[in-house]
Amino acid sequence: MAIQYPKKILIVDDEEDVLIPLGNILKRANYIVSTTTNGEEAIKLAKAQRPDLIILDIVLPGLDGGSVADILSNDPVTARIPILFLTGILSKEEELLSKKEGGKKSGKHYMMAKPVSAEDLLEMIQKILSS
Repeated sequence: MAIQYPKKILIVDDEEDVLIPLGNILKRANYIVSTTTNGEEAIKLAKAQRPDLIILDIVLPGLDGGSVADILSNDPVTARIPILFLTGILSKEEELLSKKEGGKKSGKHYMMAKPVSAEDLLEMIQKILSS
């Protein structure tokens, strides 16, 4: 039987009041969590740590989340890392439509609207990591 290692998740959000609770939720669910508040650092961390999942806000200072996703998707080192956009600019209606389409709204990336419940977030993460 293969040994199961805890999955690594990188959270990228410029709002501390989102970043800290999200990190705590994921740590309690036994994920290894790293965080950053900007896109440039997210790219460096993704290349260095190769997380199993990146949770990415779209609105970031400097390099926005969409640009971060494009850069990571075009780099062979990080191209296979799934990205979950967690954003306040997506309505709950758009999120529901996205879920009907299998969760993937923008190509290979997943999307969820803020605010999100811990239960819904963990369910989506489990779905992404098991696919």
